[in-house]
Amino acid sequence: MTFIERLASREIYRNPWMVLREDDIRRPDGSAGIYSVVDKPSYALVMPYDGRRFGLVEQFRYPIGERRWEFPQGTAPELADADPVELARRELREETGLRATTFEPLGRLDVAPGMSSQRGWVFLATGIVEGEADREHEEQDMRSAWFSRDDVEQMIRTGVIADAQSIAAYGLFLLRPESTGAPVTDQGQ
Repeated sequence: MTFIERLASREIYRNPWMVLREDDIRRPDGSAGIYSVVDKPSYALVMPYDGRRFGLVEQFRYPIGERRWEFPQGTAPELADADPVELARRELREETGLRATTFEPLGRLDVAPGMSSQRGWVFLATGIVEGEADREHEEQDMRSAWFSRDDVEQMIRTGVIADAQSIAAYGLFLLRPESTGAPVTDQGQ
């Protein structure tokens, strides 16, 4: 299969959190075009779970002008090459003060693959230990709280949780055999 070929690339804008670039491309049929791409570092989304409840954070999201409940998540440009589990550990501690003994990988998400190269990893954090949050200055309005599975599902249904990554992460959680009550089987047999 023939893919789009990048012929040239120009950086249009840069700040500490993102780069906007414009690429000259050639499509499979040979026609020329341009493609704008937002490059952002990979992120980790963490689902703190104590066996009955999920830990969520609420914060003001400037681009949409509203406060939103979501799972703890974030990037660290200075840790762009770090192990995703280390990024997950950092985000959980920073945003909630929680520590976890286990970080189970649930999957990977592409944020907006039609315009951005950013990808994220989803982890279920268990073996939770409470602690003090160590939030960044930009996160000073953040708060965290625990919610039952029923509450989380109701928050998704009613739009209280509207963050696409959080909803997708919850879907990955539900696909785990342990989450549905289905028997866990050895995949190798």
